[in-house]
Amino acid sequence: MQWERELALARQIAVRAGEVALEYLRNGVAAEDKADESPVTAADRACETLIVGAIQDAFPEDGILGEEGASKHPANGRLWIIDPIDGTRDYVRRNRLWANLIALESNGEPVVGVARFPALNETYYATKGGGAFRDGEPIAASPITEISRAVACVNGMQNSLKNPHHEKLLPFMGKFWAIRSLGGALDAMFVCAGHADFWIEPSAKPWDLAVLKLIAEEAGCVFFDYEGKNTIYGGNAIICTKALEAEAREFLGLPLR
Repeated sequence: MQWERELALARQIAVRAGEVALEYLRNGVAAEDKADESPVTAADRACETLIVGAIQDAFPEDGILGEEGASKHPANGRLWIIDPIDGTRDYVRRNRLWANLIALESNGEPVVGVARFPALNETYYATKGGGAFRDGEPIAASPITEISRAVACVNGMQNSLKNPHHEKLLPFMGKFWAIRSLGGALDAMFVCAGHADFWIEPSAKPWDLAVLKLIAEEAGCVFFDYEGKNTIYGGNAIICTKALEAEAREFLGLPLR
């Protein structure tokens, strides 16, 4: 399988990073605010250091982009994109929704992605062209085709009035069977695994989206930003089933494909 070695490494170090994060929780951890008002902890930094070190040992020519500042320009078109603890707000509140996200981008396209949820003891992962999995079992998008029977997941509700399309969000949500808002990565994985059908993220960085994009597409979902572009660099994203793509594009004011 292509990317087998890279996937094995990402899965291994995601588990190790999760163990580090759990150990910090057991011993006590506090958050401080970064310049963008998002929280960070010593555990975030320790996990990023561990992940970066393992990647650089295994693939010294590869580049690095980490949420907590790790940065190295790739010499070979390969860039590892890391969110050491996705959902730090969840982490410091000691719920189980946070994750370690590790992706490999090759020539601008995610090709390996691992989302490890240590407190749930679940791992989602995918390789380009190799399918999407949760703990060894294949996952796939829901077969539901009607929005009135679909479940939507909405992230960043606290900033809804500041986000694009906010005036249309509530009427749009009213079309769905149910709404959930548990956490960015976990909600996205719900869509990938067929437990939900639509996920919207109004504000995100590449390290939030790289893993999710790959797993979503390998699970048979579609991924695009608010401009309809298939990119993790647009600052926002939608993941949905193919059956709901037209509804999602209409909500964003995009032309139908």
